[in-house]
Amino acid sequence: MNKLKIILDTNVLLVSISSKSQYHWVFQCLLSNLYDLYISNEILMEYEEVICLKFNPAVAKNIIRTLLALPNVQQITVYYKWNLIQADSDDNKFVDCAITAGADYIVTQDKHFNILEKIDFPSVAIATIHQFKLLIA
Repeated sequence: MNKLKIILDTNVLLVSISSKSQYHWVFQCLLSNLYDLYISNEILMEYEEVICLKFNPAVAKNIIRTLLALPNVQQITVYYKWNLIQADSDDNKFVDCAITAGADYIVTQDKHFNILEKIDFPSVAIATIHQFKLLIA
């Protein structure tokens, strides 16, 4: 069976890093090669910036280094910006990455992504953390 191709919204990655988090399983599944994570340079920079703010620069550097070393993390180049999310244009980097990668899902808790359910083309599926847990089980 093919592994799921996933884009993780920054907040989902953020809440999954700490081993004390109820969502740590998301990060553990990534480390265990249970799904493929697709990232762009823009996403990677946002991950680093936000982890730096919520934890510290050392943690951010270690997480980014870990992501780049994992065989199931694919760094891709996005050549076209679809601008499908108007409410928070910063979220478009995840949509563009998902389209370029042919991702199965963007895993997010952000309501701004709900607009994607109303867009037929290009089709981008979203999943909450809880839905993702069912998909990966």
